[in-house]
Amino acid sequence: MAPKNDVSLVESWVEAYSDNLYSWALYKTGSKEIAEDLVQETFLAACESLDKFKGKSEPKTWLFGILNNKIADHFRKVYKTQKINDEENKVFFKKFFDESGNWIKEERPQAWENDEHLLDNEDFVKVLQVCLKELPDTWYSAIQLKFFEQKKGEIICQELQISTTNFWQILHRAKLQLRKCLQAKWFKN
Repeated sequence: MAPKNDVSLVESWVEAYSDNLYSWALYKTGSKEIAEDLVQETFLAACESLDKFKGKSEPKTWLFGILNNKIADHFRKVYKTQKINDEENKVFFKKFFDESGNWIKEERPQAWENDEHLLDNEDFVKVLQVCLKELPDTWYSAIQLKFFEQKKGEIICQELQISTTNFWQILHRAKLQLRKCLQAKWFKN
């Protein structure tokens, strides 16, 4: 059993940093349930390795380091269970392209007017969030890391533990899916 002062220390960290850790986990995963689980796992890991915390950094920094590792582990696990095979590739692309590789007329991207300031429009951002949440977890993560956090492809590949080819294929698919969703839920209205 941990000494009483260690328990008090961890309790004070839970009180002080839970909201910040949860916000970060929610931002990274897009799921309340997953964010809650990851924050709990972070505090459990902190308790189990409290003897390793030497106070050379701020507790918040140490806890965020643990949380970021938990988030990366979560996406590695998700990715491993969601590998896409060749047959799924064919089915996916049949939604957008005919046998000769040309766009299906109804799926062809349409020009969007007045799109320069769309991210300033709260209603559009809500629709975008809905469309993002409809993506598979790995696709969501790739989009989030590439376009919102502006990380380089090689870093994203390391974080998601995917090949460069697979990364670009995921981005391409995710953009196609987002475009289709936005056209249906925003631009056609």
